[in-house]
Amino acid sequence: MSTKMKTRMMKAGMRQAGFTLVEIMVVVIIIGLLAGIVVPNVMDNLDKANVQKARADFSSLQTALKLYRIDNFNYPTTEQGLEALVTKSSIAPVPRNFKASGYIDNLNKDPWGNDYQYMSPGEGHEYDIYSLGADGVSGGEGQNADISVWDEQ
Repeated sequence: MSTKMKTRMMKAGMRQAGFTLVEIMVVVIIIGLLAGIVVPNVMDNLDKANVQKARADFSSLQTALKLYRIDNFNYPTTEQGLEALVTKSSIAPVPRNFKASGYIDNLNKDPWGNDYQYMSPGEGHEYDIYSLGADGVSGGEGQNADISVWDEQ
């Protein structure tokens, strides 16, 4: 076989090795359809996971608040806030029997990166712990809705 003939056969083989525009378009359409189905489901699960994370944090904070109350005979005031579970507050009423190590190691942010809110006394309860949701503003719907420790799950 001559060199010229080998070169022609190699060029012909190279042309057949690529994808056509139609094949590429079909793949792009399939990926688009899959993304249209999968992304909303994943985002919905992310919202649910954030709410569950907040509820788990509420549970930890409630346990710490109960221990604080056992030692100090009352819950921290709204002014003292949840920070009173980490370090001894100098705001009245100053805790009498504050544990040297505190009641929690540190205060976590809510799943959206905002501080948890605390009120004592709460509305209809001795205290309330809540998150302002994704928007960080009181009220809202969906992922922006406020979540309270007392909300039914």
